[in-house]
Amino acid sequence: MSDQIFDKVGSDMDLFKKILGKIPGFSGYIERQKRRDADKLLRDTIADRFEQQWQRISQLQRDLISQGEIAYVDDMEQVAIKLRAFIDRIRRAPRGYSGLFDAVKIGEDELARIYQYDAAMLDLGDEVGRAVDNVEASIGSEGLPAAIRHLRSLAQQAVDVYNRRSEVVFSSGQS
Repeated sequence: MSDQIFDKVGSDMDLFKKILGKIPGFSGYIERQKRRDADKLLRDTIADRFEQQWQRISQLQRDLISQGEIAYVDDMEQVAIKLRAFIDRIRRAPRGYSGLFDAVKIGEDELARIYQYDAAMLDLGDEVGRAVDNVEASIGSEGLPAAIRHLRSLAQQAVDVYNRRSEVVFSSGQS
């Protein structure tokens, strides 16, 4: 029985390959759809990493309050808001590849640049994690304001990298 199922699946795949051979560009469409799915997975991974840091920042705000460092809570809230907006934008970002009927068409050069920005965002996620570690270690010390400023600058860098990524996506549709 399992041989019959295997033969049926195999013959269906042969039929599918025949269809692919008859429709110009269809096999490329399948490849592009895989890239779209990979792009979505990558962006979700980036957003998840930053989400973890956002949660840590929220906990640090509570720690600052409990340790009497209330003056720094607003500064941390600015960072938290910036990261939350970044995370939300990343999750809703246009996919890094355009499909057959998409209004924005993205070529190979633009796709490579998008992936460079995605790699930069992954690296920034690690840097933000280290900066959050530094803020946590600096609570109660004179180094706390500088640690928070550094974290805030990294949050802004993440937003800036995302904005440059978006420019690539949207500018490619205008050429």
